[in-house]
Amino acid sequence: MTETIHVFNRAKVRAHRERAATLLDAHGFLFEETADRLADRLDDITHRFPLALDLGCHGGEVGRRVFGLRTMARGGIETLVQADLSPAMARRARDAGTPDMPVLAADEEFLPFGDAAFDAVLSNLSLHWVNDLPGTLLQIRKALRPDGLFLASMLGGSTLAELRNCLAEAEIELTGGLSPRVSPFADVRDLGALLQRAGFALPVVDTDRITVSYDTPMKLLYDLRAMGESNAVAAAKAGLARRDVLARGMALYEARHRDAEGRCSASFHILTLTAWAPAPTQQKPLAPGSAKTRLAEALDSHEISLGEKARPKD
Repeated sequence: MTETIHVFNRAKVRAHRERAATLLDAHGFLFEETADRLADRLDDITHRFPLALDLGCHGGEVGRRVFGLRTMARGGIETLVQADLSPAMARRARDAGTPDMPVLAADEEFLPFGDAAFDAVLSNLSLHWVNDLPGTLLQIRKALRPDGLFLASMLGGSTLAELRNCLAEAEIELTGGLSPRVSPFADVRDLGALLQRAGFALPVVDTDRITVSYDTPMKLLYDLRAMGESNAVAAAKAGLARRDVLARGMALYEARHRDAEGRCSASFHILTLTAWAPAPTQQKPLAPGSAKTRLAEALDSHEISLGEKARPKD
């Protein structure tokens, strides 16, 4: 395992989700949208995954997409174990989904599963709250059977850049300092390296952006709270901000990010991770210099050597 990293207050993350469990019908739009996108990815994969884990299941959004009203579950999933840090979220997933599927409260940082337990591990917008992400990825890889799939979405580095920048500028302007008001997020390069470090094969990280508009930026803050996505940085001070700092930040937000229709935009940077537990049957990259056909021949073009390119004209 890796050294302990303490960025987030996990008890606060759990408390936020406990409070949000009854509010997702009206405010869980982001989880619903990204669950749709993860389920679509399953449709593009020919492998079958009879036993899968939904890690950080929230209200069971992925489970409803996997089973839904289809005659055959997506990804060939027969059993989906749903797990969430919050017991209230786990109960909601059980009540809103398929009643005979296993559901439990479990911490992503300390997975209660044995090695090679699952054919697939799915995770929808949950892992960005993990302190020891390298350690969690290692546990996920160990929990997968050979050639098992890891498919996850996370919030990425430029998520809520509008909100972060405006609050930071307001706080510096009025207090002369800056405190952690919005949670930090990983970027594409970091996650690709972490997947390789955890021992995954064929890792791919791609990026997308979801833009949401609000009448006022205060409604964005309310949505984040109602989704359980409020700030849980361990070093954050109690309360969002001084009233004058918050008011100034919201004024900057409205001045800079109000569109032609009078609404304020907020962007969510979505990173999708796809990787596989190693298996002897997987394709391997060719060794450098082992190609038997030149690219120029495949493209029916003339190849110019480096020496010819560098030679000065007469």
